[in-house]
Formats: sequence, C-alpha cells, structure tokens
Amino acid sequence: MIGKLKGVIDSYADDHVILDVHGVGYVVQCSVRTLQKLPKVGEAAALAIETQVREDAIRLFGFMSDAERDWFRLLQSVQGVGSKVALAILGILPPGDLATAIAMQDKVAVARAPGVGPKLAQRIVAELKDKAPAYTGIDPNLARLSGEEVKGAPKPVQDAISALVNLGYGRPQAAAAVAASAEALGDGAETSALIRRGLKELAN
Repeated sequence: MIGKLKGVIDSYADDHVILDVHGVGYVVQCSVRTLQKLPKVGEAAALAIETQVREDAIRLFGFMSDAERDWFRLLQSVQGVGSKVALAILGILPPGDLATAIAMQDKVAVARAPGVGPKLAQRIVAELKDKAPAYTGIDPNLARLSGEEVKGAPKPVQDAISALVNLGYGRPQAAAAVAASAEALGDGAETSALIRRGLKELAN
C-alpha cells in the first residue's frame, strides 16, 4: 500500500494530478482545495496518500497532511459518504474547520459541499461528534457554547454571541468566535471587548 508520494507535478486535471515519481506517473485524486495548494507543473510536491483497492481498479487519493487523510477515512465511515463526497467536503472545509463544524453540530457548513444534502449533513455531524476530538485539538468550550447550553455561559458571553448573531452570523460561528475571544481575553472580559475580538476572529 502506498502511504506517501514525493515527486514532480507532471500535469493537472479537474479532479486529479499526475505526480511523476522517478519516471512513473501516478494519477492521484485530490480535493479542489488540495489542487489549488499544489505547486506549478514541473515543481516538486509531496502528498500523503490513501490507497483504495477495488476489484476493477486501484485508486490513489492525495492530501496535504496526514490529518486531512485521517478525516477522509473518518468521513467514509458514515453511511452514504463515499470517496467523492468525502473529497467534496474536504474541498470546502480544511481539517480544523471541519472539526469545529462537527463539534458545533453545524450541519449547514457541511451541507455546503457539492453532493451533500441536509439529511446527509445531519448524519455526518451526528455520527462523528464523538469521534472528532480524536482528530483535533478543538476546545470543548466551543461545543459547550453551542445551542441551548449557551444559557449556562457568563452573561457577557451570551450577550456577545447574541450581538454577533444579530449582525447576521450563524450561531455556531458566533459561539466559536466568542469562545475563542473569551479564552484569549480571560475571565471578566466585557461584552464590547468580546464582540470586537469576535469580529476579528470571524474575519480571519
């Protein structure tokens, strides 16, 4: 099984790259985001590889990091998610953002991927919510602040989240931004400071 390839970019297509490794051209399927990050034709590149062996073919999937490859595998543990859908999700959500979306149960973010409807997005965030922490260092406070549990948060935090939601941001995104802000600013941070910092987090 191939776990990594290092070579020179030979050519690109819409959904794959041909990587020349010592004269052998490997067809490696990649997400749109990965294809955009790879260097120009003729330049060196290295990809973490997932090899899938089928009766009629051997397919190689390439990723910029081992973490992204791990998410590719994990996504396919959900019924209805094959390699094409998994790549589509990773094409719009890098590992960190995907981890946050699952921890926050943000099915809307996952449903942005081509081929992912609301029902499948709901299934993905529901089935992976207990597995996601193994693949990321996401702060559990982000999950705690989502949904109804925000009621137990300090009042400045609640008010800051409400303010960002009123500005048009989704509640999961607003909660994540305020949680990060509260952690950075420390206990006792005022609502206005949390809002300002939260807006900066959302702009990143």
